[in-house]
Amino acid sequence: MGVDYYKILQVNRNATHDDLKKSYRKLALKWHPDKNENKETAEAKFKQISVAYEVLSDPQKRAIYNQYGEKGLEDLVPPPPAAHDVYAKFFGFTNPEGGNDMREEIFGNSVFSSFIENYVINLGPRKKAPATERTSCCGHDEHCQGTTKKLKLSRENAEFIVPRKAPAIERQLSCSLDELYKGATKKMKISREITDVNGKTMPEEEIVPVEIKAGWRKGTRITFNEKGDEKPNEIAADVVFIIDEKPHSTFRRDGNDLIALQNITLAEALAECTLNLTTLDGRNLSIPINNIIHPEYEHVVRNEGMPLPKDPSKKGNLRIKFNIIFPTTLTAEQKSGINKLLAR
Repeated sequence: MGVDYYKILQVNRNATHDDLKKSYRKLALKWHPDKNENKETAEAKFKQISVAYEVLSDPQKRAIYNQYGEKGLEDLVPPPPAAHDVYAKFFGFTNPEGGNDMREEIFGNSVFSSFIENYVINLGPRKKAPATERTSCCGHDEHCQGTTKKLKLSRENAEFIVPRKAPAIERQLSCSLDELYKGATKKMKISREITDVNGKTMPEEEIVPVEIKAGWRKGTRITFNEKGDEKPNEIAADVVFIIDEKPHSTFRRDGNDLIALQNITLAEALAECTLNLTTLDGRNLSIPINNIIHPEYEHVVRNEGMPLPKDPSKKGNLRIKFNIIFPTTLTAEQKSGINKLLAR
């Protein structure tokens, strides 16, 4: 089966780019030659994990490795470099345009980072093979309107189709208004087909945590990279969860504002009244209304709406609308009393 790069990096086959980077950093620190008595063994280990990271962090190389194994990569990439070449390639010290970004991103300003910089000296840039040019014939309509073509690349006796990424798989994720107000974590199951190094497919299920941030809106997208089915000559699709909002019994959302509809009697509309509301986070609000309430009246309570997605410490407003319930009948005495009260 050849070298198992996933085993070398101690990650599973579904590892994301962040998973790869974290594991690589951990292992690179572990096999720091200055921290191991046997420097030769440490350098060999470091080279192994660096080559594994180079392959798995590149979507095209990773797709070819998943389908053809290490043998497929022999016809695509140069032979594994020596340990000092690996250091230079990964941390960019031979790059005059500030190639230290990769080193700083993974290791930061650490002792190990300084060791790498001092360890690799007098290394020139690696030579790149001359470009191979191919002609692709297109019709007049294709030049005018654009088109997508599948091209097959051949190298001596090996042939590869350049893998394309499959379209994203979208799934609705229903959330209550309470969850969108306070934030929540939902556990979602992803079922898919994976392919081993021998090309054999097998089903796999994974439970992934989906973190819902306070203030998120309907339509917010949460992406899990390359969690779709693995297919030959294709990079696995991203799985995207799209937030949907369930109706609430008391509140309706309008942007960052919350709207509540309250039923009141005609007497309450004409005289002072107090409303009692329970907020989405369980607080009890007592709201005095001192104005005359007419059918188009709206009472605004500042900073009692939804949290702002970019700054949850700030909130929109609570807007209270009213449904005035008129009496269906009045006695003669009640009518007389109303006339006296409202007479000008």
